[in-house]
Amino acid sequence: MQVSLVYLFYVPGNKKKKISKAERLRQLQEEEERRQKEEEEARLKYEKEEMEKLEIKRIEREKWRQLEAKDLERRNEELEELYLLERCFPEAEKLKRETRLLSQWKHYIQCDGSPDPSVSQEINTFISLWKEETNETFEEVIGKSKLVLNLIDKLKLILLETPPYDLQDKIVTQYQGSILELQELLHCKFNTATEILLRQASTLADLDSGNMEKVIQDENITLYVWANLKKNPRYRSVRFSETQIGFEIPRILATSDIALRLLHTHYDHVTPLRPVPTSLQEHTSTITNLVRDEEKNLEAAISKEMQEECKQEENESNSVHEEEIKVEDQGETEVKMSSVQEEPEVTKCELEMKLISETVLAAQLLLLENAHEKPSDLDDNEVDLCQFTTLGGVYHLDILELPPQCKPMKGWMVMEILKEGLQKYIYPPETTEDFETDYSFPPIEVTLEVHENVIFFEDPMVARWDAEGKHWKTDGISNVSYKSEERLITFNLETFGPVTLIQDSHINMPYQSWELRPLDVNKVLLSVTTIFAEIQIQIKENLCMLASIKVNNKKHSSILEGRWMTPVSFITALKEAGLNIFPTRHSHFYVIINYKVPLTEMKAYRQMALLSSAFAFGWSRWNMLCDSKKVVFKVREHLRKEEPIEDPNWALLMFSGDRAQRLKIDEYSDTFSEALKEETEFHSTLYHMVKDFASEEAMEKIRSSNDQFIDSVGHMLLLTRVLSYS
Repeated sequence: MQVSLVYLFYVPGNKKKKISKAERLRQLQEEEERRQKEEEEARLKYEKEEMEKLEIKRIEREKWRQLEAKDLERRNEELEELYLLERCFPEAEKLKRETRLLSQWKHYIQCDGSPDPSVSQEINTFISLWKEETNETFEEVIGKSKLVLNLIDKLKLILLETPPYDLQDKIVTQYQGSILELQELLHCKFNTATEILLRQASTLADLDSGNMEKVIQDENITLYVWANLKKNPRYRSVRFSETQIGFEIPRILATSDIALRLLHTHYDHVTPLRPVPTSLQEHTSTITNLVRDEEKNLEAAISKEMQEECKQEENESNSVHEEEIKVEDQGETEVKMSSVQEEPEVTKCELEMKLISETVLAAQLLLLENAHEKPSDLDDNEVDLCQFTTLGGVYHLDILELPPQCKPMKGWMVMEILKEGLQKYIYPPETTEDFETDYSFPPIEVTLEVHENVIFFEDPMVARWDAEGKHWKTDGISNVSYKSEERLITFNLETFGPVTLIQDSHINMPYQSWELRPLDVNKVLLSVTTIFAEIQIQIKENLCMLASIKVNNKKHSSILEGRWMTPVSFITALKEAGLNIFPTRHSHFYVIINYKVPLTEMKAYRQMALLSSAFAFGWSRWNMLCDSKKVVFKVREHLRKEEPIEDPNWALLMFSGDRAQRLKIDEYSDTFSEALKEETEFHSTLYHMVKDFASEEAMEKIRSSNDQFIDSVGHMLLLTRVLSYS
């Protein structure tokens, strides 16, 4: 048997020693002293840090005061230099005035036989003579319409290009009256030509259907006419020239002596003319009168001074008896007189420039002012033309009574001409008593082709013309469908008349970004990116051109590409093509904008235009975060013609209209700050701000920029309003 032995060992433990009361008090005292020491050290450290912060703030305030004092000291000098640079705007306006004055002379020496639309006698004579011409065929009217449309465009262009302060009310009334007369006469001529064409319907009948179908196409109009000669009740679908354009007609029309006409005018002569803004006239006329009064007072003072000089010299010459002295005095008088005469000429020129400068400034400022009230006196279903734009012209849809047909008789064509002329067929009829009970008058299905030169970013809406109310309405139209690939729109229409397609004027607002970049001497590229499109505009001297357009990131061809036009004509053409990036004074009611004070915005655009020959400008996300009295944008020197690099070294500038500064933050900073970039200063103008970091070559390009070029760039910036609508 085995026995196991277990050994037990005692290991003495560290028995906790009992602390005496005195020792415990000593430890507590040491801990308290250590805590107080740490608190004292923390307090001293905090006070030191606060002192350092206060010192930094004091130094920054002192530096800020020094910079402000320095800015204030040179402010007058910088503003005087800016004033001299901005003389390009009144100089450009003088050139435009001279061009307008020479337009009549240029038209006179052309000797092309066409009337001058700005001369009431000539345009009235032209209208009277054309009224006397009768029995014109549709082809003849189309040929004459090109001249008429050209005259209308000239008058509209004069009203758009001439600043309101240079337009008199009677001239505006005269021009708009001539436009309305020409529009009305042209449409009457088309109606008469349609009647002549329909009289010959039986001779032009199709062999298969027995009905007449005619399509006449031109660059400005397209005519589709169908005459119901056979009155076949089963012939309900009218389609023109193997296209899908046409109508689905009810049985009552299929069995009636009627003709269907679709006259598509690629222009809009139905929408009322927009009135010339009177507020601008009143505002600028006040400034103009003040400057003119100053000019008259100065001229009167100069004239009085000249008279006194003459009188004094005359008295002196009379008091001298020697012949030689008299001759010398007369010579001195002539020199003084000539110097006095030269002085008022210079002063008068300066006053003229001041007058033009003030009126241009006032006009530019009012371009940026927003309307205070939204148009509210609209009827039910009326189209708000401040919110929507008609595009692609007008489709005149008419159901016409078929006129008596011409008949051959003994080698002659006998034709009955109705005294009342071409008559419209009323559908649906006002009363249904004369019709059988099985007849119904449903809406007519219409299929139209959308104009190829117009861009719709969303499905177009259809509007009809209300002749009584003189406005477009959206009621009476149903079952609208749009095939974007075929550019065909189909809808049901209760009553025939003029219809048009409309699109939201602000569909491309607000912009997502923008950039203004130099391309060459006196040539820049303005790029505006919206949610649907990227539009690139080239500007040189007094001309603009659509460089390219991308729709949904795909290249889109446009008839406007490569065509240089004056800024006003170019803006009109872009709007008519559906590329509206030009806000109006009512646009802020329909778009969420980044409001900026108009004076600040205007000064920024003018000075950006001055610098655009050598500097690129771009959108900054911080412009949304600064207040309405300031604008923030990117800027960098750009002298080469190469394409923009992927990540250029932009500087951020903030401008309040009276002060420009370079910001410490960049586009990728986490938070917005107005802190000044190190080793930079304040300036009163953007010109002097960029001058601090610009090369001599860049400044030379700026100083040698063309006046008309700067004016065109400024005008485009003022009308796109990239700082408020981005």
